[in-house]
Amino acid sequence: MNLDIKEINHKEIWENFLLECKEKTFLDSWNWGEFQKSLGNKIWRIGIFENENLLGLALVVKIKAKRGKFLFIPHGPNLKIEDKEKKLEFLRTLKDELEKIAKNEDCDFIRISPILKKTKENEEIFSILGFKNAPIFIHPEITWELNIEKSEEDILAGMRKTTRYLIKKAQKEKLLSIKEENSLGGISLFNKIYLETKERQHFVPFSLEYLQKEFLAFKDEDQISILLGNYKGEIIAGGIFVFWQNLAFYHHGASSQKYSKIPTSYLLLWEAIKKAKQKGCKVFNFWGIAPTDSQKHPWAGLTLFKMGFGGEKKEYVKTKDLPLKKKYWINYFVEALRKWKRRY
Repeated sequence: MNLDIKEINHKEIWENFLLECKEKTFLDSWNWGEFQKSLGNKIWRIGIFENENLLGLALVVKIKAKRGKFLFIPHGPNLKIEDKEKKLEFLRTLKDELEKIAKNEDCDFIRISPILKKTKENEEIFSILGFKNAPIFIHPEITWELNIEKSEEDILAGMRKTTRYLIKKAQKEKLLSIKEENSLGGISLFNKIYLETKERQHFVPFSLEYLQKEFLAFKDEDQISILLGNYKGEIIAGGIFVFWQNLAFYHHGASSQKYSKIPTSYLLLWEAIKKAKQKGCKVFNFWGIAPTDSQKHPWAGLTLFKMGFGGEKKEYVKTKDLPLKKKYWINYFVEALRKWKRRY
């Protein structure tokens, strides 16, 4: 294979290629790159060609962290290659280009959150190229997906009995409503309940600025929706959903313990699924779930909630790091300690 690398500067070329890719998430989209730029991050949109034929692409983001700088590929690269040797050559070409960029940008390491399915073959490819498992992940390595091409009745029938019951119970609550609030005001309302969730579940939240800029990056193309659960005039649950290339993603969720006996989140997710169907989506992605069945995992309850809607697990290759400087190991041990403290 004689491979060439070019930066892709046309949205149509980028998005049309992704339309043909089986494995992808909205983190690969053109608008996610625009979102990263709005955060002040430098990006590269790399295309790898064989005789002018585009084989794959990768969104590369330069991250400036307290412990150093690194290049990051979120849920990528995206490629249309199945053969192991061709895949290896493609990734070796990409690696060489990333090393050049990293050197020019004075980065300590390269991190990739692969969108490739977790198989022995795919894991071996990264090992051959010198990558090692990262101490933590940034984006989900294990997700839960539901085929929503079926009728609403069939989707409901495929749910866990308890989930179906709680949706119907919520529908009978006259003082409960799910409303769409697609505005910066809606983001602020979501953020209030989001911060309450953070205090209860002890996770590191995204900032209000982050949520606002994510919303603005997808808003103009009607690719994002804020749903809020209102009970007795109070917002007690919320979700931010992204709709892209016939796929729907439950990216952010929040809930209050007040009125905990009212199954608002169940109705909110059901309304989101119905909205995704209306937009022509074929798959509803519930985003990350716990890697084990352990009830001690911090995400155990959330995972049980998501799986109750029916669907199947999808697992990707683990997040990979390519150390470039000794300074990387400081970052490695700090992140490993953080993972141990968080118990995942």
